[in-house]
Amino acid sequence: MMAEIKILLDEYGIIYEGNKILPTESLRLKLLGALAELEDNACHKSRQYPKTRLHRVRGYEKAIYRADIDKTSGWRLHVQFNSKTKQLHLKDIIEGQDHDDVIKVIKSKKGRYE
Repeated sequence: MMAEIKILLDEYGIIYEGNKILPTESLRLKLLGALAELEDNACHKSRQYPKTRLHRVRGYEKAIYRADIDKTSGWRLHVQFNSKTKQLHLKDIIEGQDHDDVIKVIKSKKGRYE
């Protein structure tokens, strides 16, 4: 029996960008692990995300979520859930030193966030 998969769309080339800009092979492997967890429907049903610690961004009106690639280095993914299509959309990959000012990062690329 195959695992149930949550559809994860990458219309902005976030996976490609991550593979290009993540500074170490270890972080690139953690990106794959984070993506796998985001696709795992069992995590969404239980609302438990041990690798990515997926959580909603506070202080922004739209439902945007942050997921850790690596907690220590600060690398994060931003995702948005489309309730009509039941799909997750990758929106951005955030470098370690930029993750603290999340609202500023989102507003700088406002066109990506629906």
